[in-house]
Amino acid sequence: MRSLRQIYNPDLFQGSFKKRNYFEGWYFKHVSADTGNAFAVIPGISLSDDAHSFIQYIDGNKGTTSYFRYLPEEIHFNDKTFEIHLGRSFFSDKEIKLDLENDEHHISGNIQYSDVNRLPKHILRPGIMGWYSFVPGMECNHGVLSTGHCLEGKITVNRQVTDYSGGRGYIEKDWGTSFPESWIWLQCNNFSGEDVSVMISVAKIPWRGSWFMGFISFLRIGKRTKIFATYNGAKIIKLKRIDDNSTEIILAKAPVLMTATVTKKGSGTLKAPSMGLMDSIIKESLNSEVALELKSGNKILFSGKGMRAGYEETEKIFDYFQ
Repeated sequence: MRSLRQIYNPDLFQGSFKKRNYFEGWYFKHVSADTGNAFAVIPGISLSDDAHSFIQYIDGNKGTTSYFRYLPEEIHFNDKTFEIHLGRSFFSDKEIKLDLENDEHHISGNIQYSDVNRLPKHILRPGIMGWYSFVPGMECNHGVLSTGHCLEGKITVNRQVTDYSGGRGYIEKDWGTSFPESWIWLQCNNFSGEDVSVMISVAKIPWRGSWFMGFISFLRIGKRTKIFATYNGAKIIKLKRIDDNSTEIILAKAPVLMTATVTKKGSGTLKAPSMGLMDSIIKESLNSEVALELKSGNKILFSGKGMRAGYEETEKIFDYFQ
């Protein structure tokens, strides 16, 4: 059973090393100031028949990924503040330090974070999942740890140095037993110099012997954040593939309508959990684009184009929105 400290601090390790069929992973995304470069890195742990800790690295330009494997006992968590030590690397909401090496890659460097934007929370909404945060046994839980922050530092990949100073970062995480059977996920916080961040996640959720199509989403414009989610009465008006590369998502929380039109560009393969085992394969893009519009009645509250969007979709999700 999770403690109240864990529930109200989703950035902390939510599991225990005694669990089985369990995974937990933190997603750190980085985009350079000119949006010319992007990468994401995912430290995590799989407590399963193939127990191990890991770091996945996603090259947003090449669409390639690397998987660095460690013993389970090589990952260390601070139980009071968000800090993860794994191998020779370190992760927190203040900085990351990478020192990764395998037969193909040597990745090193340090990027510091500042002006971190937190998702607003209150007693009944410890995180983006709202009151579902209190429900035990969810197949997959989600946390948003930073809706956007500033970057300062460099990363070296096989002797090629990239400066991310002045760029934008984002942090979220997942934990539970498995990723959903079907889902769609969009994240972007690079909107032509504007301080805007959006995340949309729609998934088939197992529930008491049945299932429902649930979703969580936020849109932050400056210091104001609006939540669209199953638990607060928002609705999915539309989720439809326009063509092989484009998808339209429309969410509503009266009187506001949010429309996201995603153009998928490039993707790399990632390992994903199934009953704790990291043996499923998903595709993720770090180079997609999103046209975003927020309206209240006939009044346009925001309209903009986002670059370097993170995007995942499974084919089966569209079967539920004919």
